Amino acid sequence: MFMKGSGERLRNLLDLRRIPRKDFAEAMSISPQQLNNWFGRDLPGAQLLRASDLLGVRPQWLSDGEEPRDQPAVVDHPELIPFSVWDDETPLSDDEVEVPFLREVELAAGSGRTVIQENGSLKLRFGKRSLRNQGVHSQDAVCVTVAGNSMEPVLRGGSTVGVDRGKRDVVDGDLYALSHDGQLRVKQLYRLPGGGLRLRSFNRDEHPDESYTLEQVREQALQVIGRVFWSSQFH
Repeated sequence: MFMKGSGERLRNLLDLRRIPRKDFAEAMSISPQQLNNWFGRDLPGAQLLRASDLLGVRPQWLSDGEEPRDQPAVVDHPELIPFSVWDDETPLSDDEVEVPFLREVELAAGSGRTVIQENGSLKLRFGKRSLRNQGVHSQDAVCVTVAGNSMEPVLRGGSTVGVDRGKRDVVDGDLYALSHDGQLRVKQLYRLPGGGLRLRSFNRDEHPDESYTLEQVREQALQVIGRVFWSSQFH
């Protein structure tokens, strides 16, 4: 039986699902020591929401123990199985594939320069048929964690999105994951004359449009990783 505090519920759930704590701490962008500190008390509000998204549980359950525990299936994509974080030792079912996360990795200590690489240990699981129905080849699918508040209210900071690396041609107004000089971003994209790009946030009051010419796109190493096909926040 889970104890009352959100930290205890989190610890018990990680143990129940055999999720390595170091991998979960990395997904939360915190240190393993910070994660251990949470186990003895309640999680901060913003981090509680982020942990709920990653684990596919309702924030009300993690916060107060209010049942049901798991988030309902996503309405727009009902065939996508509920997801959770697993380690490499958990066997796959016949209808499942593991989808890796992308993360920013610093090139050299203290340099401030980053590149985007796959996280070899942290993965989510999707049904093969669900991906096919979305027109996504399993080898092209990756997951990304949204940072900051620029895509609110549609995507909260800490939301998880699925990205199809096989679809990089820009369709105006669609959501894409980007590598911007080594920074991982999720934005609406629009094509500009001459090969440029406009990046748009949903929270335009705090994050106005960014427009780049083709030359600036090249100078700033702005590359489209792929189109967003699913999110834990789509309803």
